[in-house]
Amino acid sequence: MGIIGKKIKRAVFLDRDGVLTRALVRDGKGYAPTTIEQFEILPEAAEACRLLKEKGFVLVVVTNQPDVGRGIISEETLEKMHDNLKRHLPIDDILVCTDPSESPGPRRKPAPGMLFEAAEIWGIDLLNSYIIGDRKGDIDAGDAAGCRGVFIDYKYREEKPRAPTATVENVLDGARWILQDSHL
Repeated sequence: MGIIGKKIKRAVFLDRDGVLTRALVRDGKGYAPTTIEQFEILPEAAEACRLLKEKGFVLVVVTNQPDVGRGIISEETLEKMHDNLKRHLPIDDILVCTDPSESPGPRRKPAPGMLFEAAEIWGIDLLNSYIIGDRKGDIDAGDAAGCRGVFIDYKYREEKPRAPTATVENVLDGARWILQDSHL
């Protein structure tokens, strides 16, 4: 039991685009879809989430969606995308930061605000939790929160994270690595 009588839980934080859903790659960088038609859950995402969920991990999507803050995508479209994600994957929560990169707040990755928020809501032990991401900011947010970072390397033309705990090819490989690392 934790300090306030809650069982402390372990979590896997999952970036959305490039981890659970297909990122749109332009000029060697991954971008979020802006329409429902572009929103595609990756084929390996369901199995990855199922494996982690079966072992008791809380699954929390933490995603920057600056196109909402910029007015490129509506809140309604974003909600439809996330309803689709919840319908098809056993995730517990989705936390979103819509701050544009030009005016980032404490919740926008690489800041760890969304991870801290989830830890408070779900009673998560951050030091025994993981983050799976495909960008430097994902891994940096996890590092700042004390989580182990699992980096999906799509070879984007951008700065790589300094020292992820593991580098994998996709979210299913990441889930399997986490289960092995956590001895589950």
